[in-house]
Amino acid sequence: MMNRNGSRLLGSILMASLLLTACGPQDEGGGGALPTSVPAIATPQPAASAEPSPAADPSPVALSGLTGLPVTETPLPRPLAVMINNAPPARPQSGISRADILYEVLAEGGITRLVAIYQSQSGIGKIGPVRSIRPYLIDIGESYGGITVHAGGSPAAYAILQSGKKNDMDEIGRAGAYFWRDKDRKAPHNLYTSEEKLRKGAEKLGYAGAVNVPDYTFTDPDYVPVGGVPAAGFNVHFLLKSYAVDYKYDAASRTYARWVNGKPHLDREDGTPVAAANVIVMGADHTVLDSAGRLSVNLELGGEALLFQRGQVIRGRWARKAGDIVRFVQDGKEAAMYPGITHILIVPNTPSFDSHVSISVS
Repeated sequence: MMNRNGSRLLGSILMASLLLTACGPQDEGGGGALPTSVPAIATPQPAASAEPSPAADPSPVALSGLTGLPVTETPLPRPLAVMINNAPPARPQSGISRADILYEVLAEGGITRLVAIYQSQSGIGKIGPVRSIRPYLIDIGESYGGITVHAGGSPAAYAILQSGKKNDMDEIGRAGAYFWRDKDRKAPHNLYTSEEKLRKGAEKLGYAGAVNVPDYTFTDPDYVPVGGVPAAGFNVHFLLKSYAVDYKYDAASRTYARWVNGKPHLDREDGTPVAAANVIVMGADHTVLDSAGRLSVNLELGGEALLFQRGQVIRGRWARKAGDIVRFVQDGKEAAMYPGITHILIVPNTPSFDSHVSISVS
């Protein structure tokens, strides 16, 4: 799957090749003179006895529409939207460093949950711990065309799943065979699955068919951003102290590494840092629905947002059209992402959006 930037880049390369081979003295009276600021370059003529050059491979490189990175499998499978437990006893989690997109959003009681969107990487041997679903978490996963993967859910979430006949894989439902319990941890923080098991389950349940997966716009990985404010790191405060999140920029990897409660957030399986090339922090209206503290999170209205890339931050807004994913916009235009993983953190608009984010210059 080639995204729009990949297509434009390939087209530019081909056009440049055509111009270079056509710009000789014989063009002087043809299709118009070259601009005076660009000198014409005479193309050396090969000797008559020279062997013809091998034709260039016309096949474009397939890119993930979610990460902008090359992929070897085409077409890519349907995304998996896995609800990941983020309670302190569930950390560190497994497989989250390999998610194409990683969301963090509040659940009831001030805890947060992670929604990991998997598509472009295969062979992820352990994912989890898996946890329960909420209505707005269903919405996030389905916006990417994802199969909802969870263990239980709120009454309102189950009503949506059942009335809409959603494509979901529930551990306490008919998809239980595709999960297992890890004896090294206590329930409910020990439920796991794998990319292979979920793919097999999706095939058996009839969920593996092709769906429309929106893609992001990507920029050249070597492009140096302009107009941003230096941001060597930043802190995101949700509600509880045990969910303090920091991101620190690493120039060598060109990513922001994630920290939780003052420690690097590492993947439990191989110690890989949980990091992202792009981090969006967005403010949304949160409404408490019941005595249990269950929430409604408005993911349609749009609002204030910050985009962190390449050690800089720009201020803009998040927007979402019907049937689309959350996008960061500035001056009415979608901002391009850098190829790589993207993290999206959704914080309340109260008492203010800015009260949940603190940025450090160095």
